[in-house]
Amino acid sequence: MKKVLITNLIAISLTSIVTGSLYAGWRPSVSEATMGQDVDITHSLVAKVITDFKNRYPYLDIYFEKAYGYAVFPTVTKGGFGIGAAHGNGEVFEKGSFIGTADMIQVTFGAQIGGQKYSEIIFFKDKNTLEDFKANKVKLGAQASAIVATSGVSADAAYSDGVAVVTLSKTGLMYEASIGGQKFTFEPK
Repeated sequence: MKKVLITNLIAISLTSIVTGSLYAGWRPSVSEATMGQDVDITHSLVAKVITDFKNRYPYLDIYFEKAYGYAVFPTVTKGGFGIGAAHGNGEVFEKGSFIGTADMIQVTFGAQIGGQKYSEIIFFKDKNTLEDFKANKVKLGAQASAIVATSGVSADAAYSDGVAVVTLSKTGLMYEASIGGQKFTFEPK
């Protein structure tokens, strides 16, 4: 009985991840040929996200001014049912200049159900923290990017270990009490 219950739970979780991701618009099967076409689209989306954050939350101006660097993920798509997954592509800036792109992958385990899209900006306080990010050494816990409300910004925008994370929910609904984290891959321009 226990074995059947575990098997069913795994099957439901995997189905939920796939359907939640499809519902939210994440298409990991997009070929590499179309990835190059997305560069200009991503760049204009990043500019719009930065403007949206600055217009809605003027206190973030100081982060853009003082941070050594930042990574902007215009759309992160997340889905889950027991096991959750999220993915996003973004751009990385050092002292305001574009230096490359980044991919974010998140896996979480715990009480969660739903799907959503959100924007995320990660600020790097100093050169060492940005260098760690570029070397793919920065990993964030799930709580570092907790999404607060459909139109709100995450409450904890203070630096922790040289990193400050701000998120803004775009669409969807997700109930979550989970453990996991985000992993990043940096690609220089």
